[in-house]
Amino acid sequence: MSMNRRQFLIFSSLSGLGIAIFAKIFGNKMAESSNISAANTPKPASSPTSAKSDTEQPLLRFVSVADTGTGTREQYAVAEAMTRYHQQNPYDLVVLAGDNIYNNGEMAKISAVFEQPYQPLLKQGVKFQACLGNHDIRTDNGDPQVKYAGFNMSGRYYTFRRGEVQFFALDTNNNADWKVQLPWLEQELSRSNAPWKIVFGHHQIYSSGVYGMNKAFIDMLSPIFQKHGVPLYINGHDHHYERSQSLKGTTYVICGAGAGTRPVGKSQWTAYSVERLSFAAYEVYSDRIIIKGIGTDNQVFDQGIIPVQSA
Repeated sequence: MSMNRRQFLIFSSLSGLGIAIFAKIFGNKMAESSNISAANTPKPASSPTSAKSDTEQPLLRFVSVADTGTGTREQYAVAEAMTRYHQQNPYDLVVLAGDNIYNNGEMAKISAVFEQPYQPLLKQGVKFQACLGNHDIRTDNGDPQVKYAGFNMSGRYYTFRRGEVQFFALDTNNNADWKVQLPWLEQELSRSNAPWKIVFGHHQIYSSGVYGMNKAFIDMLSPIFQKHGVPLYINGHDHHYERSQSLKGTTYVICGAGAGTRPVGKSQWTAYSVERLSFAAYEVYSDRIIIKGIGTDNQVFDQGIIPVQSA
């Protein structure tokens, strides 16, 4: 009791300024001990916080979007967000991950569903690299899209390189010629000396959405990704945004909310998922890839990082 009384007398004799200082120190200690300060508030996903990220220029910046080709106001809203992001963070590459023209891949709609929505980006020299979705092959098996100059496809599956990053576009449709495509993928991954290898296709491999996990692709493609050190696979088909945790060295990103959305849940391997009109943005550095989910309000709602894999 004598100690409590002594503390009370000391506290009572403090000036107003002393009380304020005491209260501030005490309050800061309480916030630290209960982990409720602003600096410790949990964020939706992991994000790099070093000053290096703010000053170092990426080796490559690009975005991805899929299931876009509706010509609706929702598609235009995402396209406008992509344009605004470009103004602040210039990029010259868009991975267009299929279902480029709804509902049946009709090239007669190409102006309404591609050339007009993305006109500001196209005028700035941004290059779109597309793959075929299940809706795209409904007209002439998608061949007109493969030949369309604006999609920059050198075949139904193909590879291209941007500096330190090599991309591999797949035909993941149900009539794909896997007997030829799979050995091609193995060969191209084997001969590539790019520090970063990124694969994209239309269909999901891991998903918590309507279509769920694709066991056939998990069995067929995931071991190849692991064998050849592929850290990232990008797709659409499910109309939501989802970023997986690293699964045997590969992160799976779904960016299929480019013109509409469907419900999505969360799996034990999900890092972040949301039903939200959006696109994904990427910054590639020598030692990491930063992934961002960006909505039509221009806000970053998810951010994650893929570290470089050790040799």
